[in-house]
Amino acid sequence: MPRSKSTPDAVPVHYVAHLSKDKKLQQIITGPLTELTIRKNICLKLIGSIMSQQLSTKVADVIYSRFLDLYGRREPTAQQILDTPPLTLRGIGLSNAKVTYVQNVAAFVIAEKLTDSKLKKMSNDEVIAYLTQIKGVGRWTVEMLLMFHLCREDVFAMDDWGLQQAMIKLYKLDPEDKRAFRNKLVKISEKWAPYRTHACRYLWSWKDNTPDK
Repeated sequence: MPRSKSTPDAVPVHYVAHLSKDKKLQQIITGPLTELTIRKNICLKLIGSIMSQQLSTKVADVIYSRFLDLYGRREPTAQQILDTPPLTLRGIGLSNAKVTYVQNVAAFVIAEKLTDSKLKKMSNDEVIAYLTQIKGVGRWTVEMLLMFHLCREDVFAMDDWGLQQAMIKLYKLDPEDKRAFRNKLVKISEKWAPYRTHACRYLWSWKDNTPDK
């Protein structure tokens, strides 16, 4: 789950007043969040996201560092990744499935001539539909890419477990009826538009920093 820290001493920004209209959310807004910066080589960031799935941040960082070591600490091209023997990628700590998924992304990038500029021109829904064609790339992974690498301000990662837990706690939700629960999540999040990304970041930060009682 992404980490997100707030910086109360920063200059107030546009989304704070809007999100503060939600009285529940207002309770956990301590100030503006750290500014997100659009990243380069977004396709490689997608590969990094796949590598980090179901791993702690510390372990994921170690594996990604080993990955860069394979290419002399330089960011590899999609062709270089595709040319890397699967056994070599297994050797840095990736599962067989993740090796396949990583090379699936590399093959897709080459076949589609995919560039950062191409993704930047797409809407959120278009990016999700486009990248989830790749076997091993799910909606959540693309939503994280949209939020933290393309810096889209209005993404709601409904299937994120940590986000769900934070909303259950803050809004006193009952998750037993899955359909009703998901409908409630959507209804609450609609109030945050067009700044749902920032609402998610506040909730993640609050959950990480608030001890369970």
